[in-house]
Amino acid sequence: MSRVAGAGPGGGAVRPKALVFDVNETLSDMAPLAQRFTDVGAPGHLSATWFASLLRDGFALTAVGVNPRFADLGRTLLAARLRGQVEDVEGAVEHVMTGFGGLSTHPDVVPGIRRLAGLRIRLLTLSNGSATVAEGLLSRAGIRDSFEALLSVEDAPLWKPAPSAYAYAVETAALTPAECMLVAVHPWDIDGAHRAGLRTAWVNRGGGRYPDHFSSADLEVASMTELAAQLARLDGLDAVGD
Repeated sequence: MSRVAGAGPGGGAVRPKALVFDVNETLSDMAPLAQRFTDVGAPGHLSATWFASLLRDGFALTAVGVNPRFADLGRTLLAARLRGQVEDVEGAVEHVMTGFGGLSTHPDVVPGIRRLAGLRIRLLTLSNGSATVAEGLLSRAGIRDSFEALLSVEDAPLWKPAPSAYAYAVETAALTPAECMLVAVHPWDIDGAHRAGLRTAWVNRGGGRYPDHFSSADLEVASMTELAAQLARLDGLDAVGD
């Protein structure tokens, strides 16, 4: 499924000038993190439960004006989850967090980013986590040079989906919100960016249904390579690069 990404003065579709990528789960494949939990003697399904609780509590703190550090909150919640499950809680937390910092990208990310870079669209990241994690992820994948800036809400007023987080990325790019498109797998992120005036692209790798209670995305794609193809067609061009 796809929708028009934006319209020019004459009503025709135009490409965004910049793509702003979410990092965790959008670019990084978090599935292998379950093995880290298994390694320390905890159930692998705790990986998803822990990450969901991390987002939940981060959002709650954001709602009252607090901007917690992602890693600090993650460690605190991880220790609470593992307490009673493993003997060496501190060692287990370190093992899991090390794995989180060493994840790889999804298979579609590298070819997709290279094709998007070939379209001469500016690429940035905006994460609720640290820029260091994004730096490592993209460097290991060999695509760090495709991005002009790796942004973290640690340097913005609040976590996404607060409007100020998206405003920080837009201001960094020196563009208007309508000239930027947020790319994410999280519907809450799509909704927040839409409300902040950005265009949006939902990466629906799992083929799920988009929640009705969130603002819909301008584009819906199954992969980064499909995103590149959709944006290339706006100007009647093929995506370039491998």
